[in-house]
Amino acid sequence: MHRPAGEFAAIAERLAKNIFQVHGIARDEEVVFNRPLRRAQLLPFFTKLEPCLIGMEACSSAHHWAREFTALGHIVRLIPPIYVKPYVKRGKSDAIDAEAICEAVTRPTMRFVAIKTVEQQALLSLHRARALLVRQRTQLINGLRGMVAEFGVYIAKGLARVIGFAEDILVGEVLDLPEIANEVIHNLCEHLVALHARIRWYEERLKLVAKEDARVRLLRTIPGVGVVTASAIIASIGDGHQFRNGREFAAWLGLTPANKSSGGKEKLGRITKMGDQYLRCLLVVGMTSLVRQTKSHPERASKWLTSLLERKPARVATVAMANKTARIVWAVLTRNEPYTPHTV
Repeated sequence: MHRPAGEFAAIAERLAKNIFQVHGIARDEEVVFNRPLRRAQLLPFFTKLEPCLIGMEACSSAHHWAREFTALGHIVRLIPPIYVKPYVKRGKSDAIDAEAICEAVTRPTMRFVAIKTVEQQALLSLHRARALLVRQRTQLINGLRGMVAEFGVYIAKGLARVIGFAEDILVGEVLDLPEIANEVIHNLCEHLVALHARIRWYEERLKLVAKEDARVRLLRTIPGVGVVTASAIIASIGDGHQFRNGREFAAWLGLTPANKSSGGKEKLGRITKMGDQYLRCLLVVGMTSLVRQTKSHPERASKWLTSLLERKPARVATVAMANKTARIVWAVLTRNEPYTPHTV
């Protein structure tokens, strides 16, 4: 390095498992270094530097390193990878990526990702593990239904029906099939019941977290927002202050229409689906349940939702309701107040 550490304007770090690439520029925007560092060298390297701006892509392990560098006095900014891509000039290498991150982090209009706390990531690990097991359970159910259908055995649709079939097999029911087929089906049913029990454990653990967190209790006052959705939102965005308004949060979730306006003509398309797929899915599923309740108990429904269902298909209404609920979620979190519906 040819310059004092205090003259660094920004340092970009390209994260990896073992070899990290760091790119530093001075206040006059001259490139000072672009070099690789091993994992053991990373913290000692930044410990020797005066506090400066550090940019990283918001990817795996980014929040951990952001907390470590913040503790050293640095200002850390996490950038969504999709916002770094336009600054990549040509080709693909760690040095080119680090240079692009350094360019992106110094832009005045760049959007950043809030750094998660250890507690947020711990809660999010519950959701990630549960979502993984739910996908595996779905795959196992589809495989089991398809396998027994080859022998003319039909299992009705629905989680409860399939779990009931598996439990009957485990308590001794034997299908009129060859021995090897019965053994395979018995093993699959045993695996399915164990997997289902493990998912229930995660759900019960989430309920315990919901009782302890006041913000989760606040979000549960919103119609259609349950324990899983509320805790997932808290784990992902914390208090929500990184968003300027509710529309920004809804856009971050990908629930706002794609803007394709040009030449003074406003043209809005379908929702962007650009944000957090897990949260968006939870909100839409919650609103789907709310729409079903509205159809069976119209006297309990809000006038806005009833009017929307009269004009639009149910799926369009659920997405629109998810958009509106996202804005309500932001308001409840930032104001730290329970949801109170408007009365006419």
